[in-house]
Amino acid sequence: MSEFFETVVWGNTVGRWLTAAGVAVVVYAAIRLLIGFAARRLAGLSKRTKTEIDDLVVAILGKTRRSMLLVVAVYAGTLSLDLPTRLNAGFRHAAFIAAAIQVGIWLSAALSLTIESYRKRVIAEDPGSATGMNAIGYIGRGVIWVLVLLSVADNVGVDVTALVASLGVGGIAIALAVQSILGDVFASLSIIFDKPFLIGDFVRVGDSTGSVENIGIKTTRLRSLSGEQLVISNSDMLGSRIQNYGRMYERRATFTLGVTYDTPREKLARIPDMVREAIEAEEGVRFDRAHFKEFGAYSLNIDAVYYVLSPEYAVYMDIQQSINLEISRRFEEEGIEFAFPTQVVHVNPAQGGSEAPAG
Repeated sequence: MSEFFETVVWGNTVGRWLTAAGVAVVVYAAIRLLIGFAARRLAGLSKRTKTEIDDLVVAILGKTRRSMLLVVAVYAGTLSLDLPTRLNAGFRHAAFIAAAIQVGIWLSAALSLTIESYRKRVIAEDPGSATGMNAIGYIGRGVIWVLVLLSVADNVGVDVTALVASLGVGGIAIALAVQSILGDVFASLSIIFDKPFLIGDFVRVGDSTGSVENIGIKTTRLRSLSGEQLVISNSDMLGSRIQNYGRMYERRATFTLGVTYDTPREKLARIPDMVREAIEAEEGVRFDRAHFKEFGAYSLNIDAVYYVLSPEYAVYMDIQQSINLEISRRFEEEGIEFAFPTQVVHVNPAQGGSEAPAG
């Protein structure tokens, strides 16, 4: 039996190969047991605490890849073997790459889970911040994997300094080629952090109006009143004058009434009070003014202004309709007539005609 263990295979005795295999199995099992033990303890602790840190660590440990651990364990086993320099370096590089990828997975998961937790907490109160955190997540994960790639390249002998320099030159060329896309990306970041509008706001951009459905990296999507989706590039959004109706706290309403010129002066003087009473009878409004404004082309015009204490357009229309109906009722009671476009034609009496109205 001892002769079997002393048999040389690929430059190492069978005993040394078995020792290496045993080391690899023990290392793999030890790492798995350690991670599993830590995850179970933290899972039990998370049920007794209100903090989210322990839940976060448990979720991150759950992202551990067995294949990455196996590569590291195999490398640990090869340390007891006498291998050629190049092969030993290959195992070492493989172990480093596996460890770097696993660390990248953990860091990426930690960032994603942190952002998702934050997004769930604030999305109801501040959708813009939630969108901004998503953008930070994309950038952060990109930075993590770039650092992983650079560390792997450095470990396998690539001149990282020259690589970064070449990437910088290439990046400038790419930036010039896709400058319109980059303009939309930077416009997206401006929208996210400056927050001229949020998801759910009703906005007017140029001749387009709609409710904001999504703020993407390149485009913003609106849902118009007629139902179709409007897709507008972010640079166009920032280059336009935006009217954000979602930021309205109250709505200013104005209207003009025209009554006939034969309305008695006493009744004309009472019309502003009638309008004020009709407005003040409504709930959720604030009366501003009502005046006999001017002598129009065919009517005596009364101008009125009030505020609806709600930004909702449907609420404003309901109130305006109720006010109109009440004014119409009061005018019927008072015998006041609304004016409509009329003309008076004067015929020269010397020709035997008479003066007559025409409408």
